[in-house]
Amino acid sequence: MLLVAPFALLATLVLGGWPPLRRLDLAITTHLHGYALDHPVWVRVMSLWTDAFAPMPLRAAALVLVVWLAHDGARRLAVWAASTMLLGGLLGPLLKLLVGRHRPDLSDPVAQAPGLAFPSGHALNAVLAAGVLLVVFLPRTRPRSAARTAIWAGALTIALVTGFSRVALGVHWSSDVLAGWLLGVAVLVATATALTVRSAPGQVDPAASVRCSHRCRCPGCVRRRPAPPVGPRRR
Repeated sequence: MLLVAPFALLATLVLGGWPPLRRLDLAITTHLHGYALDHPVWVRVMSLWTDAFAPMPLRAAALVLVVWLAHDGARRLAVWAASTMLLGGLLGPLLKLLVGRHRPDLSDPVAQAPGLAFPSGHALNAVLAAGVLLVVFLPRTRPRSAARTAIWAGALTIALVTGFSRVALGVHWSSDVLAGWLLGVAVLVATATALTVRSAPGQVDPAASVRCSHRCRCPGCVRRRPAPPVGPRRR
Protein backbone atom coordinates (compact mmCIF):
# COMPACT_ATOMS: atom_id res chain seq x y z
CA MET A 1 0.00 0.00 0.00
CA LEU A 2 2.84 2.41 0.77
CA LEU A 3 4.20 2.00 -2.75
CA VAL A 4 0.80 2.60 -4.32
CA ALA A 5 0.29 5.81 -2.33
CA PRO A 6 2.74 8.00 -4.35
CA PHE A 7 1.14 6.90 -7.61
CA ALA A 8 -2.36 7.49 -6.23
CA LEU A 9 -1.36 10.95 -5.01
CA LEU A 10 0.13 11.87 -8.37
CA ALA A 11 -2.97 10.61 -10.19
CA THR A 12 -5.15 12.71 -7.87
CA LEU A 13 -3.11 15.83 -8.61
CA VAL A 14 -3.36 15.18 -12.35
CA LEU A 15 -7.11 14.60 -12.22
CA GLY A 16 -7.55 17.76 -10.13
CA GLY A 17 -5.41 19.84 -12.48
CA TRP A 18 -3.12 21.03 -9.67
CA PRO A 19 -1.61 24.29 -11.03
CA PRO A 20 1.99 23.79 -9.77
CA LEU A 21 2.16 20.37 -11.42
CA ARG A 22 0.70 21.71 -14.66
CA ARG A 23 3.22 24.54 -14.73
CA LEU A 24 6.10 22.15 -14.08
CA ASP A 25 4.97 19.74 -16.79
CA LEU A 26 4.56 22.59 -19.27
CA ALA A 27 7.95 24.12 -18.44
CA ILE A 28 9.81 20.82 -18.87
CA THR A 29 7.99 19.96 -22.09
CA THR A 30 8.55 23.43 -23.56
CA HIS A 31 12.27 23.38 -22.77
CA LEU A 32 12.88 19.89 -24.15
CA HIS A 33 10.76 20.54 -27.22
CA GLY A 34 12.77 23.66 -28.04
CA TYR A 35 15.98 21.67 -27.72
CA ALA A 36 14.60 18.92 -29.96
CA LEU A 37 13.66 21.40 -32.69
CA ASP A 38 17.24 22.69 -32.77
CA HIS A 39 18.91 19.25 -32.65
CA PRO A 40 17.52 16.75 -35.19
CA VAL A 41 20.25 14.20 -34.38
CA TRP A 42 19.07 14.22 -30.77
CA VAL A 43 15.54 13.48 -31.98
CA ARG A 44 16.75 10.52 -34.06
CA VAL A 45 18.69 9.08 -31.11
CA MET A 46 15.72 9.43 -28.77
CA SER A 47 13.40 7.94 -31.39
CA LEU A 48 15.65 4.92 -31.92
CA TRP A 49 15.89 4.35 -28.18
CA THR A 50 12.17 4.70 -27.52
CA ASP A 51 11.37 2.28 -30.37
CA ALA A 52 13.96 -0.28 -29.27
CA PHE A 53 12.67 -0.29 -25.68
CA ALA A 54 8.97 0.09 -26.43
CA PRO A 55 6.52 -2.18 -24.57
CA MET A 56 6.22 -4.78 -27.36
CA PRO A 57 9.98 -5.41 -27.79
CA LEU A 58 10.37 -5.62 -24.02
CA ARG A 59 7.54 -8.13 -23.78
CA ALA A 60 9.05 -10.18 -26.58
CA ALA A 61 12.38 -10.23 -24.75
CA ALA A 62 10.58 -11.18 -21.52
CA LEU A 63 8.88 -14.07 -23.32
CA VAL A 64 12.24 -15.39 -24.49
CA LEU A 65 13.53 -15.09 -20.93
CA VAL A 66 10.50 -16.91 -19.53
CA VAL A 67 10.99 -19.81 -21.94
CA TRP A 68 14.67 -20.00 -21.02
CA LEU A 69 13.91 -19.98 -17.29
CA ALA A 70 11.32 -22.73 -17.65
CA HIS A 71 13.76 -24.82 -19.68
CA ASP A 72 16.45 -24.16 -17.06
CA GLY A 73 14.23 -25.51 -14.29
CA ALA A 74 13.32 -22.18 -12.64
CA ARG A 75 9.61 -22.52 -13.35
CA ARG A 76 8.40 -20.44 -10.41
CA LEU A 77 10.68 -17.61 -11.43
CA ALA A 78 9.42 -17.93 -15.00
CA VAL A 79 5.82 -17.65 -13.80
CA TRP A 80 6.71 -14.58 -11.74
CA ALA A 81 8.38 -12.84 -14.69
CA ALA A 82 5.46 -13.59 -17.01
CA SER A 83 2.89 -12.50 -14.41
CA THR A 84 4.75 -9.26 -13.73
CA MET A 85 4.90 -8.24 -17.38
CA LEU A 86 1.30 -9.31 -17.96
CA LEU A 87 -0.05 -7.39 -14.97
CA GLY A 88 1.77 -4.25 -16.04
CA GLY A 89 0.48 -4.65 -19.58
CA LEU A 90 -3.10 -4.78 -18.29
CA LEU A 91 -2.87 -2.02 -15.68
CA GLY A 92 -1.32 0.59 -17.96
CA PRO A 93 -4.11 0.84 -20.57
CA LEU A 94 -6.81 0.51 -17.90
CA LEU A 95 -5.43 3.41 -15.86
CA LYS A 96 -5.05 5.51 -19.00
CA LEU A 97 -8.76 5.11 -19.64
CA LEU A 98 -9.64 5.93 -16.04
CA VAL A 99 -7.52 9.10 -15.89
CA GLY A 100 -8.20 10.20 -19.48
CA ARG A 101 -5.30 12.63 -19.76
CA HIS A 102 -4.36 13.88 -23.21
CA ARG A 103 -0.82 14.02 -24.54
CA PRO A 104 1.01 17.34 -25.10
CA ASP A 105 -0.44 19.27 -28.03
CA LEU A 106 2.60 20.91 -29.63
CA SER A 107 2.44 23.23 -32.62
CA ASP A 108 5.49 21.68 -34.31
CA PRO A 109 5.82 18.12 -32.92
CA VAL A 110 8.94 16.04 -33.55
CA ALA A 111 7.15 12.76 -32.82
CA GLN A 112 3.64 11.35 -32.64
CA ALA A 113 2.05 8.77 -30.36
CA PRO A 114 -1.52 7.45 -30.23
CA GLY A 115 -3.76 7.09 -27.22
CA LEU A 116 -3.87 8.72 -23.82
CA ALA A 117 -0.97 9.83 -21.67
CA PHE A 118 -1.20 8.91 -17.96
CA PRO A 119 0.70 6.77 -17.01
CA SER A 120 3.43 6.31 -19.60
CA GLY A 121 3.34 2.76 -20.91
CA HIS A 122 6.95 2.97 -22.03
CA ALA A 123 8.11 4.03 -18.56
CA LEU A 124 5.97 1.39 -16.84
CA ASN A 125 7.16 -1.50 -18.98
CA ALA A 126 10.78 -0.34 -18.87
CA VAL A 127 10.73 -0.47 -15.06
CA LEU A 128 9.12 -3.91 -15.13
CA ALA A 129 11.73 -5.20 -17.58
CA ALA A 130 14.53 -3.69 -15.51
CA GLY A 131 13.16 -5.31 -12.36
CA VAL A 132 12.89 -8.71 -14.02
CA LEU A 133 16.46 -8.30 -15.27
CA LEU A 134 17.71 -7.61 -11.75
CA VAL A 135 15.76 -10.42 -10.06
CA VAL A 136 16.77 -13.05 -12.61
CA PHE A 137 20.43 -12.23 -13.15
CA LEU A 138 21.73 -10.62 -9.94
CA PRO A 139 21.76 -13.94 -8.02
CA ARG A 140 23.98 -15.37 -10.76
CA THR A 141 26.71 -12.83 -10.05
CA ARG A 142 29.12 -12.45 -7.17
CA PRO A 143 28.91 -9.48 -4.80
CA ARG A 144 30.93 -6.42 -5.93
CA SER A 145 31.71 -8.05 -9.27
CA ALA A 146 31.89 -6.24 -12.60
CA ALA A 147 28.99 -8.34 -13.86
CA ARG A 148 26.76 -7.20 -10.99
CA THR A 149 27.66 -3.57 -11.62
CA ALA A 150 26.92 -3.98 -15.33
CA ILE A 151 23.50 -5.50 -14.60
CA TRP A 152 22.58 -2.65 -12.27
CA ALA A 153 23.79 -0.08 -14.79
CA GLY A 154 21.89 -1.72 -17.63
CA ALA A 155 18.65 -1.97 -15.67
CA LEU A 156 18.77 1.65 -14.50
CA THR A 157 19.65 2.89 -17.98
CA ILE A 158 16.73 1.04 -19.56
CA ALA A 159 14.26 2.41 -17.03
CA LEU A 160 15.49 6.01 -16.84
CA VAL A 161 16.43 6.71 -20.45
CA THR A 162 13.29 5.09 -21.84
CA GLY A 163 11.09 7.25 -19.64
CA PHE A 164 13.10 10.38 -20.40
CA SER A 165 12.90 9.75 -24.15
CA ARG A 166 9.11 10.06 -24.02
CA VAL A 167 9.32 13.55 -22.56
CA ALA A 168 12.23 14.52 -24.82
CA LEU A 169 10.12 13.62 -27.87
CA GLY A 170 7.16 15.60 -26.58
CA VAL A 171 4.72 12.66 -26.47
CA HIS A 172 4.33 12.59 -22.67
CA TRP A 173 4.27 14.99 -19.78
CA SER A 174 6.96 14.48 -17.15
CA SER A 175 4.36 13.45 -14.58
CA ASP A 176 3.16 10.71 -16.95
CA VAL A 177 6.64 9.20 -16.91
CA LEU A 178 7.00 9.58 -13.16
CA ALA A 179 3.67 7.78 -12.74
CA GLY A 180 4.87 4.95 -14.97
CA TRP A 181 8.00 4.54 -12.89
CA LEU A 182 6.07 4.55 -9.62
CA LEU A 183 3.49 2.08 -10.88
CA GLY A 184 6.21 -0.22 -12.22
CA VAL A 185 7.96 -0.38 -8.86
CA ALA A 186 4.64 -1.06 -7.11
CA VAL A 187 3.82 -3.92 -9.51
CA LEU A 188 7.27 -5.46 -9.05
CA VAL A 189 7.01 -5.40 -5.29
CA ALA A 190 3.43 -6.71 -5.31
CA THR A 191 4.17 -9.68 -7.57
CA ALA A 192 7.39 -10.52 -5.75
CA THR A 193 5.56 -10.39 -2.41
CA ALA A 194 2.78 -12.61 -3.75
CA LEU A 195 5.33 -15.14 -4.94
CA THR A 196 7.04 -15.16 -1.55
CA VAL A 197 3.77 -15.54 0.36
CA ARG A 198 2.68 -18.49 -1.80
CA SER A 199 5.93 -20.33 -1.05
CA ALA A 200 5.75 -22.62 1.96
CA PRO A 201 7.61 -21.24 5.00
CA GLY A 202 10.98 -22.83 5.52
CA GLN A 203 10.91 -24.63 2.17
CA VAL A 204 12.62 -23.83 -1.08
CA ASP A 205 11.31 -25.09 -4.36
CA PRO A 206 14.32 -26.01 -6.52
CA ALA A 207 12.49 -24.50 -9.50
CA ALA A 208 11.94 -21.25 -7.66
CA SER A 209 15.48 -19.99 -7.50
CA VAL A 210 18.22 -19.37 -9.96
CA ARG A 211 21.03 -21.85 -10.25
CA CYS A 212 23.98 -20.02 -8.84
CA SER A 213 27.64 -20.90 -8.70
CA HIS A 214 28.86 -23.53 -6.27
CA ARG A 215 30.28 -20.81 -4.02
CA CYS A 216 27.02 -18.88 -3.80
CA ARG A 217 25.85 -18.17 -0.23
CA CYS A 218 22.31 -16.98 -0.95
CA PRO A 219 19.73 -18.56 1.44
CA GLY A 220 18.06 -20.64 -1.27
CA CYS A 221 21.30 -22.23 -2.42
CA VAL A 222 22.50 -22.80 1.13
CA ARG A 223 19.28 -24.62 2.04
CA ARG A 224 19.41 -26.70 -1.14
CA ARG A 225 23.03 -27.68 -0.64
CA PRO A 226 23.24 -31.18 0.83
CA ALA A 227 24.60 -31.42 4.33
CA PRO A 228 28.01 -33.07 4.75
CA PRO A 229 27.90 -36.70 5.93
CA VAL A 230 28.20 -37.23 9.63
CA GLY A 231 30.65 -39.94 10.58
CA PRO A 232 32.33 -41.14 13.75
CA ARG A 233 34.72 -38.71 15.31
CA ARG A 234 38.35 -39.59 15.35
CA ARG A 235 40.05 -39.57 18.69
